[in-house]
Amino acid sequence: MNTNRIFASFVLLLASAFMVACAQQNITSSVPSIKVQTDTVKVMSKKMNREIKAVVVLPNQHLDNPTDSFPTVYVLHGAWGSYQDWPTKKSLEPIATKYGVVIVCPDGQDSWYFDSPIDPKMQFETFISKELVEYVDSHYRTFRNPKMRAITGLSMGGHGALWNGFRHPDVFGNCGSMSGGVDITKFPNKWKIDLRLGKFETNQQVWAEHTVISLVPTLKAGQNIIIDDGSSDFFYEVNCNLHKALLDAKIPHDFTIRPGGHTWDYWTNALDYHMLFFSKAFTK
Repeated sequence: MNTNRIFASFVLLLASAFMVACAQQNITSSVPSIKVQTDTVKVMSKKMNREIKAVVVLPNQHLDNPTDSFPTVYVLHGAWGSYQDWPTKKSLEPIATKYGVVIVCPDGQDSWYFDSPIDPKMQFETFISKELVEYVDSHYRTFRNPKMRAITGLSMGGHGALWNGFRHPDVFGNCGSMSGGVDITKFPNKWKIDLRLGKFETNQQVWAEHTVISLVPTLKAGQNIIIDDGSSDFFYEVNCNLHKALLDAKIPHDFTIRPGGHTWDYWTNALDYHMLFFSKAFTK
């Protein structure tokens, strides 16, 4: 009798183990595999005569479909940051695969992403809008069409994304900004901007010529533009001013204010909105 009970218990254990294994197999098979490739590359800038690093994230589709081309989204970091900021703060691989895009995170150092008129080693407008794009397009299967290319960023990178987007609509058909410092003339003693443009007091015209909001009169309808900021961000006022200037100029754009400050919690959430916005633009 005891032997029969032991045998029955053993059978029950085997059955339970089998059911657990089957359940685990079903759960595993329901989760899509992520086979993305993430590269850290060094891109030679002829304008600056030095190499600049960038992270390039490829989606599953780039690996699975060897003849297809893909849209590209350039994502810029803020002041005191680096090309590693976005990849370490936000999981970009699932996003790349979800939207079927190549994501590029370049190093911008503390350049504000324009070509400095006083520092030949800080020529980041040329790097971002020409040299980096040419490198990515020649090394990966991307669409060579501005309608299939977007640029966005946070803080200094928000300024840089709109600066490069507004000045180069033939390169970036889509652009955005998260908590962007879109009017640097309001912050004359911050973030090393004077090292790129000279002291504000003696170079006010130069500063005015290198700030995003001053570009509004040059814009034409046609780009897809998304701008957002947190309601408690110190750039809130300048973003509202940019929104008003775009409205007055009748430039279509998306503008959103959400609760939040100048934080990574805000930016990692905001990127989801920007990626959705760009993905819709890519399918038009």
